[in-house]
Amino acid sequence: MEPLMALAIGILYATAIYMMLRRSIVKLVIGLMLLSNAANLLIFASAGMRRGAPPLVPEGATAPLGLVADPLPQALVLTAIVIAFGVLSFAVVLIRRAYEIVKADDLDQMKDTDT
Repeated sequence: MEPLMALAIGILYATAIYMMLRRSIVKLVIGLMLLSNAANLLIFASAGMRRGAPPLVPEGATAPLGLVADPLPQALVLTAIVIAFGVLSFAVVLIRRAYEIVKADDLDQMKDTDT
């Protein structure tokens, strides 16, 4: 399962970088979204892909019983999802405002309006 996840993460990173290098600002945002998803999958894959019970300690015990899942990567990914959603929302609003002013989606045409 890990080699398949590594391949999928690599494809997501490559696609994200390709989309971010395009001239369209909408494709730039799609690339940012793919990049954040690839980073989240990388955190999950690096933590280990195994099934386990929730990390709950029974009453009277000093450690969880049996195989448990690591909660740290889950917390990191949850935080990263919230941050990525905030960045994506800001970028969409910024793009909409820029499109209203410039009436163009191309980054080169937006650069021409600076003078």
